[in-house]
Amino acid sequence: MIRTLRIATRRSRLALWQAEHVKARLEALHPGMQVSLVPLSTRGDELLNVSLSKEGGKGLFVKELEAALGDGRADIAVHSVKDVPAELPPGFALAAILAREDPRDAFVSVRHGSLAELPAGAVLGTSSLRRQAQVAARFPNLAIRPLRGNVETRIAKLERGDYAAIVLAAAGLKRLGLEARIRGYLSLEESLPAAGQAALGIECLAARADVLAAVAPLQDAAASACVRAERTVNRALGGSCTIPLGAFAETAGGRLRLRALVAAPDGKRIARAEGEGDAAQPEELGLRIAGLLRERGAAEILAALGG
Repeated sequence: MIRTLRIATRRSRLALWQAEHVKARLEALHPGMQVSLVPLSTRGDELLNVSLSKEGGKGLFVKELEAALGDGRADIAVHSVKDVPAELPPGFALAAILAREDPRDAFVSVRHGSLAELPAGAVLGTSSLRRQAQVAARFPNLAIRPLRGNVETRIAKLERGDYAAIVLAAAGLKRLGLEARIRGYLSLEESLPAAGQAALGIECLAARADVLAAVAPLQDAAASACVRAERTVNRALGGSCTIPLGAFAETAGGRLRLRALVAAPDGKRIARAEGEGDAAQPEELGLRIAGLLRERGAAEILAALGG
């Protein structure tokens, strides 16, 4: 068994919390193992004034961490799975998917209690085309504006009055002890989460058998099946982090239920599909749902987006 292990991580407070969480889990599993963090700045963290969808998507948050794995500066990288591109580079593997936090999107505002309470023309902030599309479909009179930065920066912009409300992942707020900021949750019907939302993933080089063995006990079977199904939908539809795509799976009694959608950014066209399958074959279900989405208009939406 490997005796020392280095974790590549982004420098944001949420990323460091996630890396520390994995560090504590590994140290509890393997007494005597020395685990350290390798904090890194990523291109996604540096590009604060442009849309990620125009610069390559959320994969910009993982490339520097993968480079550290490739050149031996780190042994594993800890990611929010929703930030990980559907296709990993050759030679890399998602070694473990941990148990999932709350997957829902959260409504955060100083003065308003819900999206329905926002007056026409109110400015809503979100960094996600997926959230933008689903909110715009239900509330076309809102002014939806881009919102970048870490969680604390986004909340500061809200408090400064730049936005009437913002929508963030509930999981990040809860992990940072900011649950009290949440005024309400968007139901799965109102805002289907991103593939892998609220799940933590551990990436390593596929050839590192020692690392794979060390992190294997962290794998959560149910979360892994759900995330694999969700990521398969994304991969089958082009694998881009920049398309407005939601996918969420749940397990019950050995069965997997998967819901997914592809939307135009303005919310005027949304293709939806759902189905059930064997939890032991999540990729098969993901491919089937992706096929249904194509039949129901996703191909035309993606073509219009250039995807």
